[in-house]
Amino acid sequence: MKTNRSRCPLVNTLEIVGDKWSLLVIRDLFLRKKTFTDFMKSPEKIASNILSSRLALLSKWELLEAVKLPKDQKSKIYYLTEKGVDMFPVIFEMMSWSKRNLEIEFGTKSVKIFKDADGLTSIEFIKKFQSSYVKFRDNLITV
Repeated sequence: MKTNRSRCPLVNTLEIVGDKWSLLVIRDLFLRKKTFTDFMKSPEKIASNILSSRLALLSKWELLEAVKLPKDQKSKIYYLTEKGVDMFPVIFEMMSWSKRNLEIEFGTKSVKIFKDADGLTSIEFIKKFQSSYVKFRDNLITV
């Protein structure tokens, strides 16, 4: 799948994740949220129509997939594909930039991520975090 708007790799990436909601959905998936209801409970208060739109967009570009719950065929579990997992370095580096350059207090989940990364290089932490998510995802979709 490709966009035709530009031949610039940055523009093409921004076509997919250039709004804040798409990156926050990906962030939430990394934070183990998996259902529509889970996403709706995020503190950023995404509107349900925007959430539906972003889930469809990320699915179209194969960054996430969904499966129906075995015991409840109305509900879906969302999870990141390998392409989605490959977005974590971007998200982590954006978070790290924020930590270095913005003088604000971060939420408990962000503080935990920074604490878990302490003492590791960015590359080491990113690989560790991605591996942890993949194990979670694989257990999730094989149940």
